[in-house]
Amino acid sequence: MVFNRDDELKLPGDDEKKKQGVSMNRFALWLVVGGFGAYLLLSGIFGIIEKSGQ
Repeated sequence: MVFNRDDELKLPGDDEKKKQGVSMNRFALWLVVGGFGAYLLLSGIFGIIEKSGQ
């Protein structure tokens, strides 16, 4: 039995075309999670500044 480099093992999903780029659902999810994270970060920094000013 002779194997050449052209005889590659096909994995499930290799035949399907892979999506290029980021899907809109994933982008929207990252936008919401990033916005929430930014809110928590900024509110924490604002709270520290306000507490130290008293």
